[in-house]
Amino acid sequence: MNDFKNASIGAGHDHIFLGAGHEQNERKTWAVIALCSAMMLIEIVGGSMFGSLALVADGLHMSTHAGAMLIAALAYTYARKHATDSRFVFGTGKLGDLAGFTSAIVLAMIALLIGYEAVSRFLSPIPIHFGEAIPIAVVGLLVNLASVWLLSGDHHGHSHGHDHGHGHGHGHGHGHGHHHDDHAHVDEVQKIFTPSGEFAVSIFEDGVPPVFRIAPATTSSRLNASVVSVTTIRPDGQQQLFVMADRGGYLESMDAIPEPHAFKAIVRMPDSEHEVEFEEPEHHDDVHHVATRDHNIRSAYIHMVADAAVSVLAIVGLVLARTFGWMWMDPLAGVIGALVIANWSYGLMRDTGGILLDMTPDQRMAENVRHAIEVGGDSVLDLHVWRLGPGHMSAVVSIATDEPQRNPGFYHSALKRFKGLSHVTVEVNPREAMA
Repeated sequence: MNDFKNASIGAGHDHIFLGAGHEQNERKTWAVIALCSAMMLIEIVGGSMFGSLALVADGLHMSTHAGAMLIAALAYTYARKHATDSRFVFGTGKLGDLAGFTSAIVLAMIALLIGYEAVSRFLSPIPIHFGEAIPIAVVGLLVNLASVWLLSGDHHGHSHGHDHGHGHGHGHGHGHGHHHDDHAHVDEVQKIFTPSGEFAVSIFEDGVPPVFRIAPATTSSRLNASVVSVTTIRPDGQQQLFVMADRGGYLESMDAIPEPHAFKAIVRMPDSEHEVEFEEPEHHDDVHHVATRDHNIRSAYIHMVADAAVSVLAIVGLVLARTFGWMWMDPLAGVIGALVIANWSYGLMRDTGGILLDMTPDQRMAENVRHAIEVGGDSVLDLHVWRLGPGHMSAVVSIATDEPQRNPGFYHSALKRFKGLSHVTVEVNPREAMA
């Protein structure tokens, strides 16, 4: 059919969907590899010189972690170098998830090996050289803690900053506000009654910079955006005027509302003026937001935390075994460590596997996109929202509309305000053509 209008944002746009902290995380993982490799060499050389099998064994153990870190570091470097390679249809943002999935499998294998070793020691205990084993475990723990400290920070998405008052335009530009707030996004709705009907005034901030919305509550009468405005009066007397834009079915302020959202608002309608009070809602930030999480740095971090946990368990097991002669404590510590690592491995595999299979990590984003289109009276025929990389989502949407003047650009501007929606493709179908 010729009257289908299809468009993706901007001709020749780029497809770079790397996380906000990509280069910083890349540097961190290479630093940890250097630390682990140095420790590994010292232990193997020292163990060989002093005839300590335990020291050599710990050095080889350290090499498995250096190897796991290498998966993460190479993924970062490869993703950055090939970010503009057109063969990757949606960029290299998912390479970190692939590396995370691979690391999760390595972690599972380590858990199995530790578990096997522990069970075999239960069945046939071997003598432990406590004088050697405890100091080695302590040094290993210190290296792990240093590594955890080096890697900490970005895997949760903290670095993307809780900057609620985003004033910048969220177009196709990558790197904008990779962060979703997980709180009640619409402040309490204020009803106003005017001669021409009842209207709902609210602050809307679901995945977008906070804006005022005015929508008809009972009537379908259209408001003229040019004669409606909102003026905020803050407790310190500061005033700000918000001009409204017609979004088809409701009005929305052109500018974002600065934090905090506690003020009086004067709503000027064509035939009346109304004063409404807004109070700051409770914010419940979920910093582990799955859409912005960098699974590559997270997998590296889990490796080191797992190793630190095993070191702590080993030290406790060794100390108790030496002090009270409980030789079963050392293998028991191994079994507990194996179970903890297996659990983390499963969580990492589930999260990264879902992204590699294009599961929607953020169901709310899909609902918000649907709502933003349908609130204007149009219908969403088909909608796909998936993750391209840390903090980058993509949407493909097919729309049926009665309004002939609504072209793909109209919907692009309506969806442009969603933070993290980095790539949008729209198909517009006139309803009469489908009848």
